[in-house]
Amino acid sequence: MRGLRVVPSGRPGRGRLYVNLPDGRAVAWYDRRANRISVLADDQRDAVVRALRPFLTGAVSIGPPPVPTAAELRSLELPPDADLAPNRPGENLLGELDHGTAGTRARHRLRRDLAAQQRSGDAFDALEARGWRILHCVPLPGLGLIDHLLIGPAGIFCVRTVPARGQRAAVGDLLIAVGRADPRPDPHWARRAAARAEQALTSRAAADGSEPPLTSRAGGARSGSAPTVRVTGALAVDDASRVEVAPTVRDLRVLQPRTAAPDLGSLPTTLEPPAVEALFALARDTRTWLHVLSGVPEKPRPARDV
Repeated sequence: MRGLRVVPSGRPGRGRLYVNLPDGRAVAWYDRRANRISVLADDQRDAVVRALRPFLTGAVSIGPPPVPTAAELRSLELPPDADLAPNRPGENLLGELDHGTAGTRARHRLRRDLAAQQRSGDAFDALEARGWRILHCVPLPGLGLIDHLLIGPAGIFCVRTVPARGQRAAVGDLLIAVGRADPRPDPHWARRAAARAEQALTSRAAADGSEPPLTSRAGGARSGSAPTVRVTGALAVDDASRVEVAPTVRDLRVLQPRTAAPDLGSLPTTLEPPAVEALFALARDTRTWLHVLSGVPEKPRPARDV
């Protein structure tokens, strides 16, 4: 068939590639994560493969669209303005830099924080090839924004980015010290944010009648009880010369972006792929966070001065 166009969807390099007719109707799509081409009409298979050939990698499966899961149906019903999946790392900081009226010093700090979030975000996005799903800039009423939310085989991690700028970082139970700057309350914030995220996801799962696949193996809900979603607080210490973690820090995960893949890959599996997708479908919906937690007044984030 002539005139087929390949159109990307979602964040660059991560979303589907749609094959459309000249009038815009889709005849197939290529799912990069599953490495699968779904064809709507079998007589167009050869033309679709020719159109997609420059984008294909490895062994690709081809066939009719699979029956959508409950998580996929939820995503299809999600209004575009309620979908957090397209958010880029540091999306809020980009807006402040583009439209804010901050002075020179504040803008320098914003650019530094943005670079740290982008480096961390790129490292976390690379985890999608290992079965993880990633969200950036998740609104959390009462605490501001979660920089990165990681959902994958090892569980759910609510991540706060800490720019270290080549300096030593020492992580304690409540504070983190970077270089000679005053200690910052990021560990305490990460724990609070994880508890609020756990509340939001658990409440939404219970309201939707989700089944226990949403519950991690470790510390899961008892039989017959509402599903419980476990969220762990985490710090992404970017560009540190050395990171020291106090031995008393046991309920907080400290990550360095350059070693995030092996560090998270070494953790035990607590969520199976269907649970990862179901939780991602809940988490990407802005209403999960704003409606469930709407009774909490918004507060500014702790200062990021280093």
